[in-house]
Formats: sequence, structure tokens, C-alpha cells
Amino acid sequence: MPARKSRDNSPDRPAPPPRELGRSGTRPDRKRSSTREGAASPAERVPAERYRAFGRRLRAWYRANCRDLPWRRTRDPYRVLVSELMLQQTQVARVIPRYEAFLERFPTLHHVAAAAPARVMEAWEGLGYYARARNLHRLARQVTADGAAGTLPPDPAALRALPGIGAYTAGAVASFAYERRAPLVDTNVARVLRRVFAPALDAKTGAGARALWAIAERTLPPRGRDAWTHNQALMELGALVCTARLRHCHGCPVKPVCATFAAEGCGDGG
Repeated sequence: MPARKSRDNSPDRPAPPPRELGRSGTRPDRKRSSTREGAASPAERVPAERYRAFGRRLRAWYRANCRDLPWRRTRDPYRVLVSELMLQQTQVARVIPRYEAFLERFPTLHHVAAAAPARVMEAWEGLGYYARARNLHRLARQVTADGAAGTLPPDPAALRALPGIGAYTAGAVASFAYERRAPLVDTNVARVLRRVFAPALDAKTGAGARALWAIAERTLPPRGRDAWTHNQALMELGALVCTARLRHCHGCPVKPVCATFAAEGCGDGG
């Protein structure tokens, strides 16, 4: 099974979420903005029909080619959250057995909350980045405190208020567990969207990251159920076809609407 590191096969970090940008403590200088007042943003420059064509092609490809992964068989918010946390900076092949073992040991957030932190860390062993396990334990205790039901909210903004959940994870839980029409941008998604719609963008800058989140929003289909497929498909395309090292353009379903392919032709991957 192909490896996934940060939902990607490259060491690059995911594009920073909009709320976490510009922490200099000062208000942004509008005169230095990359988009002048009245000028169209990168997301607005793309015709709506091109977004729709991209989505149709992407989702059709996914339905025919998607991998059968255990977290894609559930809509349980807790299980979706565990999978998303484990997949950060960790290969898919390493996650699958530990995901199943962790859920067998801790089947609900109540079980996580009732355990000592050391026991949760022990179950996380082999995945690394143990801050993820500590945050999961803190989250579990918060959502089960004072007899609470231990359920995760469906709204991305409410999810982001919980320990260890950033913009990407909030969008993933909202989309994959609740089938909300929520955008999400990780390294794979950022790379695909930049190559297809805005090759000149620098995804590592604040302006570039914000533009990619806006593009992700515009690519989403109207219905939440279709958005589930769409978001899974974006990550799958970045993991298997539009990879960091090679653009396998001959097998890419969105090649006809891709700006990078139009300008440069196929990547080295054929």
C-alpha cells in the first residue's frame, strides 16, 4: 500500500490554515496585500464550469479507483478523529494495524478519558509524535466532563476549539463523519489544487495558503454526501497520482482541466 506522510509522500508540512496565519501581533498591511482592492482573487479567476468539470472527473475517478481503508467504512466521529490524528506524519501501512488495535482497546472517547495518560501513550507506541495522543486524551476528558455524552460537534468552528484540532482535522471530521460540506487542505490537497488551478501560487506563504483554502471551498459539490467523496478523492489523487515527486499525468482524471499540464505537459512519471 502506498505510504502517506502527512497525507503525502513528501516531508512538506500541510498548508497552514487561515486562522493560524499572520501571528506577528500586528494588523496586516492592506497596501502590501497580493490582491489589490477590486482585483479578482486566485479562486475568483477560475470559471465556475471549470470547478464543476474538475469535481465531476475527480469523483468519478475515485469511485472507480479508491483504496479500501478501514476509516472510510465508518461515519463514527471518534473513529474518524483517531484515523486523522494517526495519519498525521505517519505512513498508511503503519497506521492500519495500530488504528484497529487502538479502537479495540479504547472503543469510545469515554474509554480514552477513563484511562491514565500513560495507557493511552502506550497504545500509541510505534506511531511517534506523541503529542497527538496527549491531545486526544485531553480532548476526551473535555468532551466527557461532568457526565457529558462524549460526542464531537459537527461544526468545524466548534471542532477547532477542542485540544489538538486544527483547520484541516476539523474539516476532515465534519466532512467524513457528518458529511458536512466542509473544505479541507492538507499537503496532498494543496499540491493538487495548486497544480490544477494556480501553479504560480506559493502554498507556503499566508496569502497562498488562504487562496488554496478558497479554491478548495469553490471545488466542493453542493451536497454534503458528495463532498465526502470529493474530499476523499482529492487526498487520494495527491497520494497516488499527483504526487510530490512525480506527476503521473497519463493516469490523471483531471488532466483536461489542469493548468500545469496545459503549460508543461506530462510530468516525469508519464
